[in-house]
Formats: sequence, C-alpha cells, structure tokens
Amino acid sequence: MQMRNLAIWALVLVLLLALFQLLQNSSQAPAASSEVTYSQFLSRVERNEISNVVIQGDRVQAQTTTGQTLVVNLPPQDTETLPILREADVDIRVEEESGENNIFVSMLLNWFPFLLLIGVWIFFMRQMQGGGRGGAMGFGKSKARLLTEHQGRKTFDDVAGVDEAKEELQEVVDFLKDPSKFQRLGGKIPKGALLVGPPGTGKTLLARAVAGEANVPFFSISGSDFVEMFVGVGASRVRDMFEQAKKNAPCIIFIDEIDAVGRSRGAGIGGGNDEREQTLNQLLVEMDGFESNEGIIILAATNRPDVLDPALRRPGRFDREIDVGNPDITGREKIIKVHMRDVPLASDVDAKVIARGTPGFSGADLANLVNEAALLAARRNKRLVSMQEFEDAKDKVMMGPERRSMVLTEDQKEKTAYHEAGHAIVGLNMPLCDPVYKATIIPRGRALGMVMSLPEMDRLNWHRDECEQKLAMTMAGKAAEVIKYGEDHVSNGPSGDIQQASQLARAMVLRWGMSDKVGNVDYAETHEGYNGQTFGGSVSAATKELIESEVRRFIEDAYSTARRVLDEKKDDWERLAQGLLEFETLTGDEITDLLNGKPPTRPEEDDTPPATPPSSAVPTTDEEPDGDPEPQGA
Repeated sequence: MQMRNLAIWALVLVLLLALFQLLQNSSQAPAASSEVTYSQFLSRVERNEISNVVIQGDRVQAQTTTGQTLVVNLPPQDTETLPILREADVDIRVEEESGENNIFVSMLLNWFPFLLLIGVWIFFMRQMQGGGRGGAMGFGKSKARLLTEHQGRKTFDDVAGVDEAKEELQEVVDFLKDPSKFQRLGGKIPKGALLVGPPGTGKTLLARAVAGEANVPFFSISGSDFVEMFVGVGASRVRDMFEQAKKNAPCIIFIDEIDAVGRSRGAGIGGGNDEREQTLNQLLVEMDGFESNEGIIILAATNRPDVLDPALRRPGRFDREIDVGNPDITGREKIIKVHMRDVPLASDVDAKVIARGTPGFSGADLANLVNEAALLAARRNKRLVSMQEFEDAKDKVMMGPERRSMVLTEDQKEKTAYHEAGHAIVGLNMPLCDPVYKATIIPRGRALGMVMSLPEMDRLNWHRDECEQKLAMTMAGKAAEVIKYGEDHVSNGPSGDIQQASQLARAMVLRWGMSDKVGNVDYAETHEGYNGQTFGGSVSAATKELIESEVRRFIEDAYSTARRVLDEKKDDWERLAQGLLEFETLTGDEITDLLNGKPPTRPEEDDTPPATPPSSAVPTTDEEPDGDPEPQGA
C-alpha cells in the first residue's frame, strides 16, 4: 500500500511538472503571424526581406529579416515560386501538410491543463473519502466487503466453547440451506441475530463460521463505516448495502460493533439532523419496513447491548439475541485443543489441566496463551512445546512478565517476603478461601510480589462467609507488615490489597445485600457492563454514610481476623517468609511441604520452579511504588 501511494504521488508530481513546462512554452510562443497576398510576398522576396520559408503543401510560412512571420497561399499547381526563392538565396524547408492528427494533438495540448486539474481534484476527493467504492461520485456507496470464503474459510469445527450459541446459529444455517423444511410448518427465516458478549469471546469468528457452513455470500462491515461527517451519507450507505445484498440473496450481512451506529436515539444534541440517528433510522427501515428483504439475514456483534436502541433489538429485526460468554472449563479445553492443532506438543501436555487453571479466560486469551507457550519454546530452542512452557506462559499472562533485572534492596525483599507469606498463611488457614497455587517475591508486571490462589472449579456465585474469608486473606499483607515492622513502618505495598478489599466490600454492601444494616436494596452507584464501563445512579447522603460505615466494618473485621491468624500461626509465617527469601518462588505443594518441615529441592541449573497442576485463578497482587496493579473484582 505504501508503494502504491508513493507511485500515485510520483505521477501527480510528473503531471504538475509537465503542466509547468507546457505553460512556460506557451508563454514563450512566437508573435502572431500575418497573412499577405502572393504578389506582396514576391515583392518582399525580390527586395531580399525574406530570410527563410516553410512550405506545407499550398501554404507558405515566411520569416522576414525583421522577425515578422508572414503566411501566404500559393497558386494551384505553382512551379515558379521555388526558382524565385532559390534565386533570392532564401532558406527553404518543406514539411508535410498538417492533417487531423495534428489538429487533435493541438486540441489535446490546449485542453491538457484543464484535464490535469480535474484529475488531481478527483484524486484528492478519493483520498478524503477514504477510498470508498465508486470514487468521488460514490461517496454514499456502501463499504461492505463481500467475502466468498475461498481462502481462510471457517466452519463450526473451528469454533469451540460456545455450544449453545452454535446451536442457535445452526438453525440459521439450516434455513439458508433448506428453507422449505421450516416453511412447511409455517416457520419464517429469522431476519437477524445479535451476538452479545465480552470482547474476545469469538463473536466475529461465529459469524464467519455461519457463512462458511451455509456457503452463501457474506457481507462484512463495521458500524463505524456508516458514519461520516456529512449528514445523510450513512443512510445512503445502508440503502446501497441492502441493494447489493438483494442482488446476492440469500446472503448474510455481518455488522461488527453495531453499537457505533445503533445507540439509543434522542440521547445526543443533534436532534433529527444527527447523522447517527438518520443512519439508524434507515437501518431500522431496511431491516423491517414496508419492503421485505427476503433471504437477507443480519448478524451483528456488540459488547454494549445496554446502549442499543430498543427498536433495533425487538423481534422482527433482531429475532434472536445470542449470548456469547466466556467459556466454562469444558469449553476452555476444547478451545485450547483447537489452537493446539498447529503446535508440536510434547507428551506431557494436558489440555484439561491447562483449562482448569485458566478460569475467566476468553477464547482470545486462550489463543494468546498457546501462542506465548510456543514463543517460549522457540526462545529455549526446543522442538516441542512442553507443559513447562504452558505453565510459564500462564504465569506470564496472569501475573505479568518477570522483572529479574529489577534491583531490590535486602530490606525491600524481606518486607515483600513477609507480606506475601502473610497472604499465603491466612489463605491456607481459611477453609473457604481458594487454594494457594503459587507465591513469589520476583517482581512481575507492576507488582513486587504476589500470592496466586486458584479455585478448584469455576465460581458462579459467592457466599457471605466466603467473601469475609477472602477479605481476610486480602488484608493479610498489611497485617503482616504491621506485626513485623510496627504501625510506623507500613509501606505503600498494601495499596493494591486495600483497593481490592474495598471493591469486594462495596459489592457486598451495595449490590449483594450482605449487610444487615443496609438491607436488601441495590444501592449501587454504578452498574458494570460487559466491557467494564460503568453507568451512574444516586443515593442519599444518609444512606451513603451508612454504606461507608458498613464497608469499613467489613474491612476492619477482615483485618482483625488476619492479625489473629498470623499471631496464632507465627512460626509457620516466619518459616514461609524465610523460604520465599531463599527460593523466591514456591508452588502450593512446596509451601505445604515447607510448613511440614520438608524444604523444596531445586536443581542448581534450573531457576524455574516445577509446575503444579492448577485449578483456577484470581491472583492477589501487591503494588510496587511506581504504579497500581489491575484491581481484581469479586
């Protein structure tokens, strides 16, 4: 594309130089010639006033000694002029008589500057339009791309972990293949299906799989491609897109990120002249208006269904709203196997174990995990990707890359070790806390150290006693620092813990009704959407004060519980902290062995801890002085 743009600019430069040269030549053109009679011409020849002549058929162009140009027509079948010119010693040149070709060239040269200016104007209009179909006159043409799927064809075999969504879309495929099967019973082909889910769950891949299974034309366009700075262009593009689709019916139109054009009307300040609203109105009419579009199925994807206009989501337009969520453990195992097809694997790789240790991962996250493992194996000059690479890649994705080059003082390492040991000891002594999977004091990402606890299965709900024990484990880092170094020497390390604890406690009070004083009322000031964005609400000042006191009570009770456990298990806490200072990273099994008096053994040449089959994952992170870690939600 860069070479093409350079070639276009080079052509424009050459044309501009040619135009400049042409204008310069025209400015230096000789003075206009005057036509004289044959007798006057002969008289001037006899007086030696003619220096040279150019003969073109019966027409002579003569140059006088004073620089004047004379034009004269010779008599028919003239035989006397040449001898007279030769006798007067006039320079004679004979040229062919000008015909239609020379007239055409002359006209082309005269019109060339205007044609060049028009061409340059059209070029810049295309550039401003963004290369839309139809050039400068196709501003309102649709930018939908027709994919025939001859290359890179996707089918349902390439999609895993979303079995319910595949079942819903399988009916769309059956409709496209054999509509009579459903029409016999009075069924009508669905007009649209809205794919809803968090980013990275495979909504676009599902749409491509539907097109690949049905083997029909597939038009793909983004919601932002409709909206331009000029009012009415988006509506024109919607009309043109459906006109193209009608010519290729039956077919599928896929609109990615439809929330870019499908937001609720009336929310903006543009009123009826707002470009987005006009585009949405035209889309609504095309999907279900007076004219029916038989054989055209609309698939759309969004992670913001809450902002879509209600008229767009009603049956008759989008008949089905298909939730494409993050996969469960079985779905994750299938997705991992799909992405492992092109990766040479060692015999110890178990997709089920990897799936157990990656709860909450989307399809895109799992694809990234497999890719990171392959990159690690290549970096280590291995021919096969082993389980060790998958474990290291999982740690890198979930906890961030190791920062072994970061220089820490002995005091900082010691404080981090006691901090993380506090998390681990409280977690091990809280029966409802997730099992501790790994503890490390090696800086990763923006954290100086962390303890990672993984659930034994995917969590679908939280109970109050589970939340209280999780709060105690979260606040154990600060409790450990206070016990070891005193209140006056607490660092900013627990700031990430405080942030996580506050988030969980607020959820317990505001949304989950776990506070007896606040009651079973949803007082949440914000409601979280699929993409993590929040939307506002309001509560009274008195209720806010009550909420803050309850949030503080939950956190203070958790802090007291953590201090009590650390006081009771002080020997285990000290032993684990010293183990972290010696080995830097300990797995869950190694922590248990260490507390039972069996220190882990490591090969001297191997700095990487042996992998333990995980169960699932939400890390507890600590903040380093120069940044906040990503908060983990409840």
